[in-house]
Amino acid sequence: MSVITIERKILEKNDEIARQNRARLTEHGVLALNMVSSPGSGKTSLIERTLEHLNGKLRVAVIEGDVHTSLDAERIARYRVPVVQIVTHGGCHLDAHLVAEAMTKLDLTRLDVLIIENVGNLVCPANYDLGEAMKVVIISTTEGEDKPLKYPAMFRQAAVLVINKVDLLPYLDVRLRVLKQNALCINPSLTVFETSCTTGMGITRWCDWLLMTVARGVKTRGE
Repeated sequence: MSVITIERKILEKNDEIARQNRARLTEHGVLALNMVSSPGSGKTSLIERTLEHLNGKLRVAVIEGDVHTSLDAERIARYRVPVVQIVTHGGCHLDAHLVAEAMTKLDLTRLDVLIIENVGNLVCPANYDLGEAMKVVIISTTEGEDKPLKYPAMFRQAAVLVINKVDLLPYLDVRLRVLKQNALCINPSLTVFETSCTTGMGITRWCDWLLMTVARGVKTRGE
């Protein structure tokens, strides 16, 4: 019982800070995306392709979350966008406090979009609101058709699903139709994109959606 009480208090404190983060982002009109996935799904590659495509169209900053190293932040920095690295030193997810500290290093008045690349994990990040407008869950075709069924909480919390590495489908025993059905069974309101960071397939559609979302404004969670 005490463990449950402590966990509830931790989440309540996190949610309080997340509300403060959301208020700051909303005040400055910044769309924040919490990008979540298993390790190796291609989150960083998707961000790279996104930055390439949106260069000169949107002002983007990135917060990178990793258990160890700053390798992903170094990759993102090559695109000459503001990037802040968070190293969790073993922690399996980002929390609202870590994001709040990272945001102090960014000039929100000069941003349209804040991409938060969470730690590669489909369990813990589902429970932690960071103050984002929405969660974007990325799954690669190499992970199989049943990933949404195994990790329903994450897919239920997400607003967007990106199915990445679709160029590998001819070499895999994976049915794209079934994968999408499994995800939409968990969350029928998911907006779904199919992408390949290698061939560029689907990147334009994904980025056009981002441009449209920023242009029209989006209600953040809790509004």
